[in-house]
Amino acid sequence: MISPFKAKAAILLAANLFVAGFAVAQVQQKDAPGSGAQAPKPQAAKEPADEPAIKLGRDFGDSFLQRHLGFRKELKEVRGKVGILFVGDSITDGWRGRGKDVFDKTYGSMDPFNIGIGGDRTQHVLWRLDHGEVEGISPKVAVLMIGTNNLAVNSNDEIGAGVTKIVKELNEKLPETKVLLLAIFPRDMKPDTKQRSRIKEINEQLARLDDAGKTVKYLDIGEKFLDPDGTLPKDIMPDSLHPNAKGYQIWADAMAPTLKELMP
Repeated sequence: MISPFKAKAAILLAANLFVAGFAVAQVQQKDAPGSGAQAPKPQAAKEPADEPAIKLGRDFGDSFLQRHLGFRKELKEVRGKVGILFVGDSITDGWRGRGKDVFDKTYGSMDPFNIGIGGDRTQHVLWRLDHGEVEGISPKVAVLMIGTNNLAVNSNDEIGAGVTKIVKELNEKLPETKVLLLAIFPRDMKPDTKQRSRIKEINEQLARLDDAGKTVKYLDIGEKFLDPDGTLPKDIMPDSLHPNAKGYQIWADAMAPTLKELMP
């Protein structure tokens, strides 16, 4: 027998396929011979950063929903025993890969639960929170770092609003949990790029969510990854975005004092 949740996920996926198929048909019609239209250039989907959305991608949401269902399954297996929650995108997801040894050594005794998914934007995390990924748990701390993937399609203010909405959702769904809100990590090798400037402006917005650790503690560890001249070294983030094992160790070390304050 199919569980109600799997049935719901299947319905959602079918709806996504229908919408995506309709969009493809519209493009094909516009590009038909004699239509006089030129083929549109591929663009990232423009979605509100503060409204829940399924991440469609090339597989129309299948891998996203499968990861989501996997987290729901893991939730049942841990039976509510979660001491520290990690929420985010591929950088958080990377604790399972390049950062696994550091993660196990540093957080293994804290009953960690990681719900990071590569490629996620703020709206996708919101959808996952709204669909049960933190049901039945009450961790001491939720470590949140999200927003870098939104840079491609959303304004600074929109991204700030999206992260703010996630923090609000975590506060409401996990009232006994303190949110450790991390500044968006630096990206790009050189310090004078447009993305570096945008990240700085967004982080200034996020810093205002800090209420001295009562419910939210903001922490910016970005400089820990950088050389004195602001360069992002390849031996820390080889692709100028994702940390390697050395980068994850820097992250763990930089976050440790604040976690100690929030997890007495």
